[in-house]
Amino acid sequence: MSIKESIGQTAFLKVARITDFGYFLTDGEEDVLLHKNQASRPLEEGDEAEVFLYVDSEGRVAASDFIPEVAVGKYAWVKVTDVKQDIGVFLNIGLPKDILLGKDDLPAHESVWPKEGDLLYITLRVNRNFLIYAKLASDQVIKAISVKADRSAFNKNVQGHIYRTAKVGSWVYTIEGYKGFIHESQRNVEPRLGEKVEGRIIDIKEDGTVNISLMARKQESLETDAEKILGYLMSRNGAMPYSDKSMAEDIKERFGLSKAAFKRALGKLMKENAVYQDNGWTYIKKQ
Repeated sequence: MSIKESIGQTAFLKVARITDFGYFLTDGEEDVLLHKNQASRPLEEGDEAEVFLYVDSEGRVAASDFIPEVAVGKYAWVKVTDVKQDIGVFLNIGLPKDILLGKDDLPAHESVWPKEGDLLYITLRVNRNFLIYAKLASDQVIKAISVKADRSAFNKNVQGHIYRTAKVGSWVYTIEGYKGFIHESQRNVEPRLGEKVEGRIIDIKEDGTVNISLMARKQESLETDAEKILGYLMSRNGAMPYSDKSMAEDIKERFGLSKAAFKRALGKLMKENAVYQDNGWTYIKKQ
């Protein structure tokens, strides 16, 4: 395999000659520069070095003996370093030049594109011009690295990164190695590709994959909803034109809650003697 054909992979090459700025390595037919700032140790003529081959910012084949965890045919989690609206996102794989994941390989809606600091599970691909690009792992690749969950995982809290997103739901790979799915009904907002999320396992499938909810547990949700209502009341000097008789659409528009959730939270506040209702209005009870 020629040096060009090895771009995006590692190769064992010999030091052919040394200059002030680096080492020229050879496979016996072609030479490639290993710049001194990409060499982890001094080399002598005739030494063999394992290097990663890439294309530098000037379009030349170059070598580095800082070997990335990711390569053509090899997958790893890598960090997003920059986002360009009309181009895609750039990823740091440990080389002087970040790798592009093009916009055609990203979700159609930019609102769920990764942000700086998010993690993506990728491999590398090399195009006809020998330029390296990132390629997202497929569902089959994630399945191959995942572990099966057993019944003991039910209702456990888990964290993981989104590796695929769609209107119907989001797919996540957890820290434990579970392959999970988050249905659209189990999230308040659609997570970004690469975003780290935390949820709980609400179902374990026969194949060992899991369903995950990002919604708060009922008691936690009740506390949050009650605080939201109380906060709104305080912002209106202790009175609001909403009660358990209000229309569901009005409640949803104002508080972002279902009527059932609103009534539960309101009932909690009334039981605590914090509020009372009168003629379709709710008031903070003066202590």
